[in-house]
Amino acid sequence: MSRKKKAASEKGVTITAKGPALHKGRLKVIGGSQSDDWNNNLASQTLNALWLKHSDEEGRTRQMNGAISGLIGIAPKDELEGMLAVQLVASHSAAMECYRRAMLAEQTFEGRQAALSQAGKLSRTHVLLLEALNRHRGKGQQKVTVEHVHVHAGGQAIVGNVGTPRGGVQSNSEDQPAAKQIAHAPEPEVRSPGETEREPLPVSCDEERPLPNARREVAGTA
Repeated sequence: MSRKKKAASEKGVTITAKGPALHKGRLKVIGGSQSDDWNNNLASQTLNALWLKHSDEEGRTRQMNGAISGLIGIAPKDELEGMLAVQLVASHSAAMECYRRAMLAEQTFEGRQAALSQAGKLSRTHVLLLEALNRHRGKGQQKVTVEHVHVHAGGQAIVGNVGTPRGGVQSNSEDQPAAKQIAHAPEPEVRSPGETEREPLPVSCDEERPLPNARREVAGTA
């Protein structure tokens, strides 16, 4: 090795880190980053993960344009979403290639089983990546807002987490006395303005009365 090459190898590569304000982010729709270096890397990784062996020049161009269009359609908002988007495209491409190989006419039974097994694993990985992307974007959470609560006579209202006998989240202890007061609050008797006090009606009581004789004489019998 010459001295010049040895000196160049020992010198190494200089990497310059730029601040966010210095990045233009023209390709942010692809990788979700303000740095186009990052976006170009993700685009290259996506294209390298495609199966292009049996495609002609026109087919390869169409596949690569479609992969980049897929990244733009996923619309990553940051670097993490950009990585998940690239893996989604790659896992889909690999799974479909395994499904294609399993359907070949000259494929053996063992080869078909192996291809379908790999395709199933890739499909499950694809679903996990999609769930991770949705959780990162906040689509996996639900928010319930209670605006009006109507409590009728004799009812009981509890606003908050309600526990179950087998476990779960317990409700706030400060809300329970208020709920009991609502349930057991006495209510006055409501009368119309012109209604007067009613007189009690006589009610029959249980008196001792003679019972008829069960053995009565019937004509023609002993």
